[in-house]
Amino acid sequence: MADRTAPWRATILTLYPEMFPGPLGISLSGDALARGTWALEARQIREHGIGRHRSVDDTPAGGGAGMVLRCDVLAAAIDAAAADDPRPRLLMSPRGKPLSQTRVRALSAGPGAVIVCGRFEGVDERVIAGRGLEEVSIGDYVLSGGEIAALVLIDSCVRLLPGVMGKIASGEEESFESGRLEYPHYTRPREWEGRAIPDVLNSGNHGAIARWRETESERLTRERRPDLLGSGKD
Repeated sequence: MADRTAPWRATILTLYPEMFPGPLGISLSGDALARGTWALEARQIREHGIGRHRSVDDTPAGGGAGMVLRCDVLAAAIDAAAADDPRPRLLMSPRGKPLSQTRVRALSAGPGAVIVCGRFEGVDERVIAGRGLEEVSIGDYVLSGGEIAALVLIDSCVRLLPGVMGKIASGEEESFESGRLEYPHYTRPREWEGRAIPDVLNSGNHGAIARWRETESERLTRERRPDLLGSGKD
């Protein structure tokens, strides 16, 4: 468990530091950033580029389309940012292990993360091994770069930090926390366009409400994410 007298820290290595904090600077994450609950640093990889033009990429060995981020440039950027840093080093990559709520909880309980945002066709494989980068994916699709994925990862971690969300139960009952999707939600008006709030939710019977929510959670999971059933938390 991290020392919570120190803020949770995210260090981003990117070719586009101006993309940060972006949406992380508003709402819950923005308020927490302003309070010092967490800290954000976006570092320009190009500062470690080669030659007069600060080149960061080169053609792929063996031929092929696109360009590849150089291992020497990226390693220098990582070393300058976190040479002896105990935080996990993450590379946002579509070939990485899918980000899960379990992994998010583990990251949020730690001191933070150093996050590398790839661009072009990818990153030289040698720096992944040489600097111990853990590849992380946010889904089975490809983005233009790792920055948007990094925003997703950071937001999912920051919202779990102590004091960021109003009620702990807000996080405990969400999708994936129990290995199931979250049950449906309703609020006023009681009836809208011929659709009424289920009677049980207005009954005041907390036991019946809990059972309804559990049943609905399982129903939605079975319909939409049957792969989660029997898998436990992940």
